[in-house]
Amino acid sequence: MSKPNPFEIAQKQLDDCAKILNLDAGVHEFLRHPKIEYHLSIPVRMDDGSTKIFQGYRVQYNDALGPCKGGIRYHPDETIDTVRALSAWMTWKTSLLGLPLGGGKGGVICNPKEMSMGELERLCRGYIDKIWQNIGPDKDVPAPDVYTTPQMMAWMMDEYSKLTGSNNFGCITGKPLCVGGSCGRGDATARGGMYALREAAREFNIDLSKATFAIQGYGNAGSFAHSLAKELFGGKVVAISDSKGGAFNAKGIDADEAARIKAETSTVANIPGAKKISNEELLELDVDILVAAALENVITKDNAGRVKAKIIVELANGPTTPEADEILFQNKVHVIPDFLANAGGVGCIQEVQYQYAPGSLHRGRVPGCGCHEDPRLGLGIIIGSKPPAEVLCAPPRAEGPQ
Repeated sequence: MSKPNPFEIAQKQLDDCAKILNLDAGVHEFLRHPKIEYHLSIPVRMDDGSTKIFQGYRVQYNDALGPCKGGIRYHPDETIDTVRALSAWMTWKTSLLGLPLGGGKGGVICNPKEMSMGELERLCRGYIDKIWQNIGPDKDVPAPDVYTTPQMMAWMMDEYSKLTGSNNFGCITGKPLCVGGSCGRGDATARGGMYALREAAREFNIDLSKATFAIQGYGNAGSFAHSLAKELFGGKVVAISDSKGGAFNAKGIDADEAARIKAETSTVANIPGAKKISNEELLELDVDILVAAALENVITKDNAGRVKAKIIVELANGPTTPEADEILFQNKVHVIPDFLANAGGVGCIQEVQYQYAPGSLHRGRVPGCGCHEDPRLGLGIIIGSKPPAEVLCAPPRAEGPQ
């Protein structure tokens, strides 16, 4: 069975919005396509002395509201259509938050788990070498994403600075603090999602202190969501998973122990006293809150009917397909969509970003930016309280400032 095409999904979402909004046909067509995309061939000297060519991408979808913004993913299954879709969703996200930013995304087809630190550094620098003239604080600002780290962002910033001839801390976000990173960026994505969840729970009268959580994906967003579920709500996380499998314990799983086991064994599936489960099984557990923090297209028309959670928090980008959204809506499963649930990261870095962008049109604090507690988050934009298409009606602002 072929996987759903992420960009076709993004375009269908936009098409549905255009009908609801009676959007001008020209604007609609304009928003269906990226402004520009780069296809890269990146030569990297491997540790064994051989040279390998990696395929990479950078898509700048829309910059009507400001410089493009979006992460760089390193994944063996990366595709240009995935990067296109993610750059479109990034455009909707920054528009929804009212940030002076557009949408972009990047990716490289590789398996970073099988590469040495030296090979990864050379790949990071090679990627920037190919696109440095087309990115920067006033053009396009990359950031970490799936399987990329603050250390990788530091290498990229250093390479960009070398090529431009001056230190430029605003060219990349998500860096370590010692090279201009943002304090609070580490848990910002998860924290923003948890704030949105809190407001959704209030709307639907769900007591999060008594709620059970299942978290698919245990990277940055998933691991912080685990600790924050306890810290903010006193909730019980009963299941977690990563790319190698998952663990279930009805009595709850401790976040510190999970982090230790993952560091020691490279997976959370080995937690003592927990039952090993698959990622697919985790999605169908009888829990109150399902946090989808892994990859796109994990909840489809084939399994959406078996999802038992009351609320799904989309910390990953595009974890549910449009067909799944319709099934979840009919089953009264509420979904906090990705462009709201995972927007804490871009919101957190935006204010600091412009401190390092002297040529920017927007300076100082932008109202509403940052990963603060906003009581409006989650209200009126959650699938289950509105038909799926209606939650996507923020995108048309990307046609330009009003």
